[in-house]
Amino acid sequence: MKPEIILASASPRRLEILKMFGLDPVVCVSQADETVEDALTPRETVEYLSRIKGEAVAVGKPDSLVVSADTVVAHNGEILGKPRDDEDAYRMLSSFSGKTHEVWTGYSVFYRGKRITRSVVTSVTFKSLSDEEIWAYIKTGESKDKAGSYGAQSRAAVFVERIDGDFFNVVGFPLSDFYSAVMDELGISLW
Repeated sequence: MKPEIILASASPRRLEILKMFGLDPVVCVSQADETVEDALTPRETVEYLSRIKGEAVAVGKPDSLVVSADTVVAHNGEILGKPRDDEDAYRMLSSFSGKTHEVWTGYSVFYRGKRITRSVVTSVTFKSLSDEEIWAYIKTGESKDKAGSYGAQSRAAVFVERIDGDFFNVVGFPLSDFYSAVMDELGISLW
């Protein structure tokens, strides 16, 4: 029997991905302080943030499978989170034009005193974009709550020329890696 699954994330995309697979997690948003040191690499950042988010929720829930995650976009040595405003979104999107960037998602799973923390990276190549295309996308409002200012699962899909790696990682949760980790390391079937 599957344990209760708790998603320690407010991300509607993570919830949607887990539900798509047939899971029905309870959402319990972490109140962890998400401040990180600037010197951390993208991998270290997402693994650290996923761990502290999950720890904050897992306390007192040892028999539940607590899942937490964090996603960042990395480009030219810079970690890009959600845009501060439209100009910041423009800066990010124009820097991706005709280039490849990385999407990192770290996730942690807590269950009966065990913790798994892993990260997955996917390379995303954008076609060359005009200023008009970028501003038209920004005006849709879709860039506001997304790391790197875009959602590959929405209108920005037309910007993506190639994805090397897990598509769901780009959306916000590496479902295949998570499935394997839970099966292999915890011995839990998610079917």
